[in-house]
Amino acid sequence: MANVFTRRQFLGTASSAVGMIGTLGINPALFPRWMPRMAFRDTKSAGSRGDVLIVIAQRGGMDGLSAVVPYADGGVYYDKRPTIAIRPPNSSGGAEDDTAIDLDGHFGLHPALRPLKDVYDAKQLAVIHAAGSPDPSRSHFDAMDYMERGTPGDRMTSNGWINRHLESAAWQNASPFRAVGIGSMIQTSLSGIVPALSLQSIADFHLNGRQDQLIAMQKTLAGLYNASAPASALGTQANEVFSTIALLGKLAASEYTPEHNATYPETEFGAGLKQIAQLIKAEVGLEVACVDSGGWDTHDNETPQIAAALGELGQGLRALHDDLGPSMANVTVVTMSEFGRRIEENASHGTDHGHGNVMFVMGGGVNGGLHTHWPGLQPDQLDNGDLAITTDYRDVLAEIVTLRLLNPALGAIFPGFTPTSRGIVRAR
Repeated sequence: MANVFTRRQFLGTASSAVGMIGTLGINPALFPRWMPRMAFRDTKSAGSRGDVLIVIAQRGGMDGLSAVVPYADGGVYYDKRPTIAIRPPNSSGGAEDDTAIDLDGHFGLHPALRPLKDVYDAKQLAVIHAAGSPDPSRSHFDAMDYMERGTPGDRMTSNGWINRHLESAAWQNASPFRAVGIGSMIQTSLSGIVPALSLQSIADFHLNGRQDQLIAMQKTLAGLYNASAPASALGTQANEVFSTIALLGKLAASEYTPEHNATYPETEFGAGLKQIAQLIKAEVGLEVACVDSGGWDTHDNETPQIAAALGELGQGLRALHDDLGPSMANVTVVTMSEFGRRIEENASHGTDHGHGNVMFVMGGGVNGGLHTHWPGLQPDQLDNGDLAITTDYRDVLAEIVTLRLLNPALGAIFPGFTPTSRGIVRAR
């Protein structure tokens, strides 16, 4: 059974401890990074929050034409990819593990995404093809930066679309875990006025596992407040700081056991998803989590690279789905990559930077299935030689924000953009 604590237990301990920091002017450097934010955030809450949102950034430019194969397009696909194309479902002359997994008679999943087929069949996975950003940039940095800011082509936007969502929401959330970015640096989508935590490991909240630092902090607090035998309210608060740190220590990833036989990839991406699941189950106030996925820049020798990256993605998403179980009813996962790859393979048996791509949305509130206004792959249907975009990625995000996150303030979140409803998710 998972070793978790409820939101009531966590915040019950933390809320009475935070007041002493701001009141007495204690040096915030004595505390883990979450403590000052807990002290100065508004503790009032109003309104009704929606799903927990998990955003996966596939950095490097995923080849959507290999991830979700348009096998029914025939020669206009296969002739341009003589060595890297994924064979049609049920085709002869090869192993089962190198043929596409049929979705609808036209498109098929890459065989490495087989763990997601059951989720797709259960109508909890939406596949959005020919999606992406309208900005024509083929620069990794610029394209992803624009996507994360939610304002393609606008270099003046100073904050991320997720932060604008949190800032414009009708409720306040005092939890230091409201927005979490898994990794060494905070994702651009989380940057802005609303504080977000950059978390490489849940152990970070136990002073990165540094027992010497933890003991030093405890001695400092004990001396200030006589915490060993508190005779005042401040002494009691100091003891509650210790209790809070102890609770956080017990959330260490090494002590967490996924449920329902879920097996996460033994990679940074898999560990990130596992820690997000742990935070969701612990009910510590998580609203949004971001995690990065790599290995998508397949200029050379694409076949093994894309299989490995898609295998990690498929296993990770399936593990998250199984681990959360009934809680997936209140979770929405969305993937996005800065651009797709060109339809024609290059001389190095890889693919160069393209345009249109695939997004995945997973959750209990998803209208599962294939969602696309397929533009086709004939030469006159391409966008400068690339798959054309018929679904703006902001259409997908805007629908999730309004219907699942319950925030109608799209003018603030995606300024200057009027979204088109795509029917990808249902209202809560």
